[in-house]
Amino acid sequence: MTLRAAALRLALAAIAGGVPLHALETASDTSDIATASVELDGEELFRVRGVSSFDAGTRARLIRERLVGIAGDRGISPDAIRLVDEGRATLIAAGNRPIVTVTDADASLEQIGRAELAAAHRGRLQQAVAAYRQARSPSALRRDAVRALIDTLLFAATMLVMRWLWRAADRVLIRRLQARVQSVEVQSHGLMTAQGLLGALRSVIRGLRLASYVAVVLVFAGSALGRFPWTRSASRDVLHVALDPLRVIGIGLLANLPRLAFLAVLVMTLRVALRLIRLFFESVGRGTVTLRDFEPEWAQPTYKITRTALVALGVVVAYPYIPGSESAAFKGVSLFAGVVLSLGSSTAIANVIAGYMMTYRRAFHLGDRVRIGETLGEVIETRLQVTRLRTPKNEEIIVPNSQILTGLVVNYSSLAASRGLILHTEIGVGYETSWTQVEQMLLAAAARTRGISRDPPPFVLEKALGQFAVTYELNVYSRDARAMLETYAALHRNVLDVFNERDVQIMVPAYEGDPAVRKVAPPYKRPA
Repeated sequence: MTLRAAALRLALAAIAGGVPLHALETASDTSDIATASVELDGEELFRVRGVSSFDAGTRARLIRERLVGIAGDRGISPDAIRLVDEGRATLIAAGNRPIVTVTDADASLEQIGRAELAAAHRGRLQQAVAAYRQARSPSALRRDAVRALIDTLLFAATMLVMRWLWRAADRVLIRRLQARVQSVEVQSHGLMTAQGLLGALRSVIRGLRLASYVAVVLVFAGSALGRFPWTRSASRDVLHVALDPLRVIGIGLLANLPRLAFLAVLVMTLRVALRLIRLFFESVGRGTVTLRDFEPEWAQPTYKITRTALVALGVVVAYPYIPGSESAAFKGVSLFAGVVLSLGSSTAIANVIAGYMMTYRRAFHLGDRVRIGETLGEVIETRLQVTRLRTPKNEEIIVPNSQILTGLVVNYSSLAASRGLILHTEIGVGYETSWTQVEQMLLAAAARTRGISRDPPPFVLEKALGQFAVTYELNVYSRDARAMLETYAALHRNVLDVFNERDVQIMVPAYEGDPAVRKVAPPYKRPA
């Protein structure tokens, strides 16, 4: 054989092995070299290396494809796999079909001689070809099918038995623990409720039940897929899919165990502190605990402010101890959430702040009759965002708190109970009627009206001397601001009746001259 022919053969053998020969010979540094596994039916045969221009994964894939082709050809005996020494490399081939080329660089990676490594690879390949053919024989396939059927039956029976056992265990555990949970609630003075503890126990039981079901499914899937040569590699992948995340989680938990312990203690401390603060402010709201210059109605909003501040403080303290908080991804997500919250909740935050400011300013209370802007109604609910009013027409009006804070609010009820709300009405009477007579008639009409306070007594003011009439204003006191419209109606009816009875004309705004007959209504006669 000429040198040129020998060189060509070595090059072809190297390409059949999956990597250029010169690259393998020159890559003699064994530090930090990536390798890939050559597998057949999910079983690793050996590992190969690569170079930057031809990676190990591609080389392993090409070797496997050639090996599968040889194993599928039953005309090639496993004993036909032989070694061909080419001087600078050793070729492993089956007849004239190359499989892999072993170079000095491969041998240096394994720290043995090239001849020994090639011999070991040859023996492993012969075993793999024989096992490949044996696993696909009719007798082996029938045996594997029967075993897979048995696995399926056992899986179904196991799932039914587990379902029955978990239901029974759930009933027994809840029944036995319910009495103890009640005692824990009593001993903790309400810090831990029985319903909360039972809910936590049920969640733990559901988690354990789900984990057991998943474990049985994975075991069955791994066993059934491992019965057949075509799915044998998938069976190993099934276990890796389930176990690799658990392994990563376990390693992460162990590495962050001190941080998690700190976070657990912090959360428990915050829960206890919030529960105690809530109990304190509930006592203040009920009047059981009194604070100087602190209204009981301030208890609930003050508790909410204190709770928010305490939770915010807890988040600030816990942030450095959260696993992954120092990563760029976590910081990016936190920044994005903060920007979205600040841009999307500016109006909501303004309403919340306005709601708290109105609470402490005591602008109104539930049940007060108020006028907000052009809306007159009774306050039926106050929230952090909005205030709800019910109008005299039984309409529900929802007013944003920020609008209330920046607008005009008239409260008719705040002073009505203590000093009385002054209801007033104006009339115009001609100069021919004495003002003393007009005052007597207006006070008589007030005396006939129900719902008007006698102390302080009603009074009359002469407000203006017009061109054609004198403007009188009747003022009366009422203790019930919610009945102001009904009181106004009754007062106007009585004023009309008194003036008609005394034959005194009430001037109209468009007065031009004295009519021939006074404009007074005749006495009312009820129909027979």
